Amino acid sequence: MEPRFNLLDSPTAAKISRRLASVSQVLEESPLPKNLRELVQLRVSQINGCGFCVDAHAKDADAAGETPLRINLVAAWRHTTVFTEAERAALALAEEGTRLGDQGVRDETWAAVRKHYDDDQIGTLVCLVSLINAGSRLNVILHNPGGSYEPGMFARLAG
Repeated sequence: MEPRFNLLDSPTAAKISRRLASVSQVLEESPLPKNLRELVQLRVSQINGCGFCVDAHAKDADAAGETPLRINLVAAWRHTTVFTEAERAALALAEEGTRLGDQGVRDETWAAVRKHYDDDQIGTLVCLVSLINAGSRLNVILHNPGGSYEPGMFARLAG
């Protein structure tokens, strides 16, 4: 599979891409643990069918110390015993925030998120889910393939 288009070849899209990468850097400084951010992004990427993002966030989760077991089971997290109640709340928010047309974010999911996370962490989760949805959709539209990501690539774009 060859990419359809390189966003960096468009002056406007290049500016937007750099700003999105800069926003991602802000999330790196958030109070939400890196491994949880990567699992959430991995799950959203799986739902959106983004090979590039699945590749990136699986590798970044590994680099953040996640176990292969948890990385492999995030796609079926509801049917596992390896995620905490707090992680399950974040993954439910990620799924429902990605599939807004199905039912939106249910009140039960929001209550679980409120139970486990403070306001800054919740704000981070909402922004994280929104940003990875934008990124994965860009990559799917452009047919950017998975397999070539190296941890740290996005940080260089933001700089």
